[in-house]
Amino acid sequence: MHLKIITHEKVVFDEDVDAIYTKGTEGEFGVLKNHVPVMASLDIGVTKVVQGEQEKYFTTMGGVFQFKNNEGLILTNTAESGDEIDVTRAKAALARAQARLAEADASIDAKRAEAAVARAMARLKATLNK
Repeated sequence: MHLKIITHEKVVFDEDVDAIYTKGTEGEFGVLKNHVPVMASLDIGVTKVVQGEQEKYFTTMGGVFQFKNNEGLILTNTAESGDEIDVTRAKAALARAQARLAEADASIDAKRAEAAVARAMARLKATLNK
């Protein structure tokens, strides 16, 4: 089967794969060859693709997943390969976002800070096998 991960700026991934695991808004799920057609909204998380003995990880910051005829397509605003993520920068972003959430100041945008935490955590999770 084949998977394409596309953002507004570029094609992040376009290769044959053996399995796809990702995080939808309804929970995590996996797709293998000959899976029934599916369309799902994606949450902020990590998409894992398996190619033989190799696993690759990508952050997917929301978007849509479609699978039919052994063709998978992820359309997302932002996606990054785990190999390209700057771990130090992701850790700093996580610390900043967590500090904003810890403030008792009612003027902070809690939803925005929570989303920043989720994005930073997804980036770090995608780098675990770096």
